[in-house]
Amino acid sequence: MTTSASAAIDFDKMGGVIPVAAIDHATHRVLMFAYMNREAFEETVATGHACYFSRSRNKLWRKGEESGNFQVVKDIFIDCDEDTLVMMVEQMGDGAACHTGHESCFYRQLVDGEWREFEPRKVDPAKYGPGYGHQPKAPR
Repeated sequence: MTTSASAAIDFDKMGGVIPVAAIDHATHRVLMFAYMNREAFEETVATGHACYFSRSRNKLWRKGEESGNFQVVKDIFIDCDEDTLVMMVEQMGDGAACHTGHESCFYRQLVDGEWREFEPRKVDPAKYGPGYGHQPKAPR
């Protein structure tokens, strides 16, 4: 069932998904960037827990369903073009929003032309089992 809130979002512009930034409601740190389709948005609103759409797996991704690192949604904001969201969330579980075990997916910084980690992991993602997270990317 389409809600009036989801009807106002332009899901068609990017082929059925919209970008979403998840930001820690207390610290305002960007935790992650993901996508939502209409179904993910409506589930998020209905449950108060972040649900995204995984483009690589082509299915709903209920944040924390494997790790317990779910996000409680505090506020949702839409941009002026009605095609991008910012969600203020409380990161639960081990406090790791990133599948690598870091608090944020943005844990590397460009320093002197090289990407360097500037924060330690909160948890070893192996804790969640051998199939957790993404497959390692091939070197470029």
